[in-house]
Amino acid sequence: MNILVVGGGGREHAIIKKLRENPTVERIFCLPGNGGIARDAECFAISSTDIPAIVEFAKTHPVDYAVVAQDDPLVLGCVDELNSIGIPCFGPDKKAAIIEGSKVFSKNFMKKYNIPTAEYEVFDDPEKALEYLKTARIPTVVKADGPALGKGALVCMTRDDAFCAVREIMEDKKFGASGDRIVIEEYMTGPEVTVLSFTDGETVVPMVSSTDHKRALTGDLGLNTGGMGTVAPSPYYTKEAEKLALERIILPTVAAMKAEGRPFKGCLYFGLMITADGPKVIEYNCRFGDPETQVVLPLLKSDLLEIMLATTNGTLGDTRVEFSDGAACCVIMASKGYPEKYEKGFVITVPDELWDSVYIAGAALDNGRLKTSGGRVLGAVAVEDNLRKAVDSAYEKVKMIHFENAYYRTDIGKKALAAQNEV
Repeated sequence: MNILVVGGGGREHAIIKKLRENPTVERIFCLPGNGGIARDAECFAISSTDIPAIVEFAKTHPVDYAVVAQDDPLVLGCVDELNSIGIPCFGPDKKAAIIEGSKVFSKNFMKKYNIPTAEYEVFDDPEKALEYLKTARIPTVVKADGPALGKGALVCMTRDDAFCAVREIMEDKKFGASGDRIVIEEYMTGPEVTVLSFTDGETVVPMVSSTDHKRALTGDLGLNTGGMGTVAPSPYYTKEAEKLALERIILPTVAAMKAEGRPFKGCLYFGLMITADGPKVIEYNCRFGDPETQVVLPLLKSDLLEIMLATTNGTLGDTRVEFSDGAACCVIMASKGYPEKYEKGFVITVPDELWDSVYIAGAALDNGRLKTSGGRVLGAVAVEDNLRKAVDSAYEKVKMIHFENAYYRTDIGKKALAAQNEV
């Protein structure tokens, strides 16, 4: 089988490495991919948002199945267009992808179906938003309506911060048209947990839970990023939290999407906060998370391609999905200065024995040499019997990988390890 993967980051690298474990896979094409992914797939410089070019590629290459892994092409209807030329896909169609494509849709959807989430208000006029904030409870969260590469939610600890967030998103267009509408919502407290779930529109199979580390700097300081590291499973996702999330959030969401005429097939991402009142939804994503995928898929014992095909074919209920009892840790190595200004073009050195556990996100090939080309450069991943070993092993790997101006947090998993003794 020949597979097309749409996307070009660490998440896609993790997906591709897992797909390669299936003996029926002959070729994997990746659009656009990156210099590291090129070790495991055939990469072509076609933007993941250039849907006509992706379709044309699929027409002219031997593609049997496509995995649309990135949010923007899903929201733009990439699955619909590939389906229209007879190529089955892993991932939701445009109607279902709106669950991530519009924060306003998802918040109104949760209100309609009584799915626990933060209280909120919606605005399309910056002046009305600013007026509302004069008396709103602080801290608060201001979110761009549309996709913003995982950076569209601004946590505002002061009223001035909230005013600035509205102006940045709605007037300065920090996230482009995604900020034409905003959601201002209640600031919730509690540990955050991600639960990725396979679903074929009827059956839902949650994966191992994980906990991301969004802040750029050690100690949860600095700006929000796309994620600086992850651990799985999350100690905050207790049996009780899992039971409540399944009953109140996960199963009702999939059933409600079907009731809305938007059956969701693919990977549905539940970003949860474990509050004093139980789990509540922070956000939905319509695809695998990054870097959560880099710790969840290495723990998957079952065949990923078989599961993906089952979500497409509606046979997930008859498909084996099993995860190991171990733990995984991913430490992101970034370019110094990320998520703001940073330099590119530095040679990356990875020992041969580590390549199986390194997922490249922002790197390009230059005359056969792998060089940095993005803010988040790579993730070093370790899978061990327990979380303590996984964290230690991931940091040992980080010490063996080199590129100029490399930066990484030194506390990935620290809070999770402490929480293991508390929950």
